[in-house]
Amino acid sequence: MKQLSNAIIASELRAYGTIASTQLCDQIRTYIELLLRWNQKTSLTTVTEPEAILRFHFGESLLAVPAVPIRHGRLADVGSGAGFPAVPIRMVSENVSVILIESNQKKATFLAEIARELQLQNVEVRRSRMEDVCFDDEPVDFVSARAVKIDEDFINWWYQSLNSTGSLVLWLGEEDASRISQKSTWNWADPIRIPHSDRRVILHGTKI
Repeated sequence: MKQLSNAIIASELRAYGTIASTQLCDQIRTYIELLLRWNQKTSLTTVTEPEAILRFHFGESLLAVPAVPIRHGRLADVGSGAGFPAVPIRMVSENVSVILIESNQKKATFLAEIARELQLQNVEVRRSRMEDVCFDDEPVDFVSARAVKIDEDFINWWYQSLNSTGSLVLWLGEEDASRISQKSTWNWADPIRIPHSDRRVILHGTKI
């Protein structure tokens, strides 16, 4: 496997608004190595070239940190899969705690392993379906989703899970972003175009 240098990582992530420290570079290399090793037995990603992983998974995830922004608070990530976007967000934002919601046992096990390998604190893995997770006593500050179907059930769950000033953050195509931004119960910001992508954006909004 091609080993990404610090210079390559720093150069690629700069386009996504991230200044890569030496620690972050080391963590990304560890993450990619573990991801590709697990991917041989468990379907975690179809992107298997390290530089493409860096851009598509890490870059897209990290773009939300300065752009939304996501710098402190509690973030619940739905359908976490291989950990994107929530784990990279936690890697650069020590004041963010993340709850990774993943129903698949093998993927949930991977998420726990990557948090352990990277020695990340304030990362909780919940092996559960979204609809079985409830934050009634302490609604979260952010809800994120990157690879899940956006329907009314998701919208209703997110609305109940966020606190009054919380943000819903979605990674999706322009057409879906246009459709979802018509939801009248949300105050949507202008979509954030993702660098090096084909008509993909980050859409985020707050409750009205």
